[in-house]
Amino acid sequence: MEVPVSRFVDRVTIHVTAGDGGNGCASVHREKFKPYGGPDGGNGGKGGDVTLVVDPGVHTLLDYHYRPHVTAERGKQGRGSMRNGASGTDLELPVPEGTVVSDAEGNVVADLVGEGTRFVLARGGRGGLGNAALASKARKAPGFALLGEPGESGDFVLELKSVADVGLIGFPSAGKSSLVSVLSAARPRVADYPFTTLTPNLGVVNADDKVFTVADVPGLIPGASQGRGLGLEFLRHIERCAVLVHVVDCATFEPERDPLSDIDALEHELAEYTPALSREQGAVDLNERPRLVVLNKMDIPDARAMADLVREQVRERGWPVFEVSTATHDGLRELRFALAEEVENFRANLPAPEPPRATVRPRPVDSGGFVVEPDPEAEDAYVVRGEKPERWIRQTSFDNEEAVSYLADRLAKLGVEQELARQGARPGSQVTIGSVTFDWEPTTPEGNLASGPRRVSADERKAAKRARRAGTTDEAGFPADSGEYHEDTETDEDDL
Repeated sequence: MEVPVSRFVDRVTIHVTAGDGGNGCASVHREKFKPYGGPDGGNGGKGGDVTLVVDPGVHTLLDYHYRPHVTAERGKQGRGSMRNGASGTDLELPVPEGTVVSDAEGNVVADLVGEGTRFVLARGGRGGLGNAALASKARKAPGFALLGEPGESGDFVLELKSVADVGLIGFPSAGKSSLVSVLSAARPRVADYPFTTLTPNLGVVNADDKVFTVADVPGLIPGASQGRGLGLEFLRHIERCAVLVHVVDCATFEPERDPLSDIDALEHELAEYTPALSREQGAVDLNERPRLVVLNKMDIPDARAMADLVREQVRERGWPVFEVSTATHDGLRELRFALAEEVENFRANLPAPEPPRATVRPRPVDSGGFVVEPDPEAEDAYVVRGEKPERWIRQTSFDNEEAVSYLADRLAKLGVEQELARQGARPGSQVTIGSVTFDWEPTTPEGNLASGPRRVSADERKAAKRARRAGTTDEAGFPADSGEYHEDTETDEDDL
């Protein structure tokens, strides 16, 4: 029977969907002997957020490899008698320390270090207003409510980068896992036949009062920086290491290999590999990291002979050399204290950590800005882009004429119709906002200017006459502060 090889997962793509907002409720209060009780529909609840949280009890991303689709709870719908819907429960995803989050384009959006660090991947949609919140002087009993907004969604890449002080690098079967086991209390799987470790091993090392962590970086072979073998999967784990240690097998039975060629091959891969993290996020060029060289397996006579040949050539590069045996533990004490000193020097040269502070990223959802552009895919067509117009489209039930009329009033109040007319739109022109395309029918004086002469109502003539007497008419001959399309004290969910 073939035994499956365990798979190490340190890079996963997850598909995240925050909860949708609940719909508002359109309801009219009904009570015996009390007609016309007025609107009493409640608001919908907010959808749940999807948040990453650093959990010290989590050490792998394996769970998200098997369950990559995550969806938060949606908000509940509003109900009558002024009952608002409950908000959806936020979904928290525990991740290991050292997790780096990238968007679908490969841009790093978060570097999660420190227990309890949180990052909101996707925000839940806002709940729709009920008809009670939409009531105004001009619209005393709205027969509609707003729909809830859909939650944010997207694909994100999670990468786990070990936060080890010392990184052991070397060819497969050089003795890296064995070195971790004798320097610390870690117990990685080791054997006396050539194979490459599939899971990085992390151990804690004590040198008197100094404590540091050491990890092996398996799978490095020539061509690793270009993706050959498992190289790229594990090169990410040395980006934060303070010290890099070459572990060299001085007792190899392969005639074409020798310690210096092994070191040169791995140094080439390190030079070719570009860390994904920037300097501002704690990563530096790997060539700037201090190096130590460990000549391993000194308990074998042939290994000591090889060490005598290469020792001085390695020291000429300015790198300290240590001859050790993981079998007899020779040379381990000197190596342990040398590593502790290098780690301490690295920590001493780090800039002082800034005090914790909250990072606020304002979301311009309340911005009134919008733009109107000609539609490149059709003639006599226009596209309206902007946070508010697109959000209002998502909140509108187009099966309800009163809701559509309310949307038209909001767009007119924002100035969309005036801008369409200024850019040459005519009645019947196609206008696209978000995912909805419709034929434009002006409802304001500015918009009606685009359709040429029209019949003026008696109320409009009286208003224009009063405005002319006061000298406050606009270019269309209507009062400059006309209430024709500006309803009195309209309620917007942004004001709540």
